[in-house]
Amino acid sequence: MLKDIFRIRSVLLIFPFIIFGQNQLNAENLIESGKWIYFSDNVMGGISEGKSEYVTVPSGKAIRLYGNVSTENNGGFIQVRMPYSVTRLDKYEGIKIKMRGNGEQYYLHIRNKSSRLPWQYYQASFKSDMIWREVKISFKQFKKSSNFMRSAFDHNTMKTIAIVAYGKDYIADITVSGLELY
Repeated sequence: MLKDIFRIRSVLLIFPFIIFGQNQLNAENLIESGKWIYFSDNVMGGISEGKSEYVTVPSGKAIRLYGNVSTENNGGFIQVRMPYSVTRLDKYEGIKIKMRGNGEQYYLHIRNKSSRLPWQYYQASFKSDMIWREVKISFKQFKKSSNFMRSAFDHNTMKTIAIVAYGKDYIADITVSGLELY
C-alpha cells in the first residue's frame, strides 16, 4: 500500500514537468504546433456544441473552430486552447492572427500567472471576414475578465492562449492559419 502511494505521488510530481516542460515555444506560427485542444461550456453545464479540426488551406495548415454557441444554462462559449510559455516576450507588441470566418466577432483569451481560476483570462476581440485577412492585436488591448486579477496584462507570464467563440447565441465558424507574436 505504501509503495502504491509513493508511486502515485511520484507520478503526480513528475507529470507536470512532462506536460509543461515541452511547451517552450517560439514566437512562430502557433497553429503548426499541433497542441490545440477543443472544449466548450459543457465542462460547466452549458449546452454549446462545436468541434475543431486541422484543415489544409492554400498557405498550409490551419485550425477550424465551428459550432453552435448557446448562452442557455449559464453557457456561452466554444474554444480551442493551447499551453504557451516563452521566457521573455519584451520585444513583442502583440499577436498577429490570419483568419477567415463568417463575419462574427471572436476573441483571443490569454491566461497568465494572474489567471488563477478557470474563468479568469485576459481577452481581446476581433471581427472575422469571409475572406482571408490578418489582424494585429496589441497586448495593450487585452482586458481582464475578473476584478481579482491585475489590471495590467503581463504578457511575459503567458500560460495559455485560446481562440474563442463567446458571449451570445450564434453559429461560429472560423479558420485560423496563422497566429504568432509580432
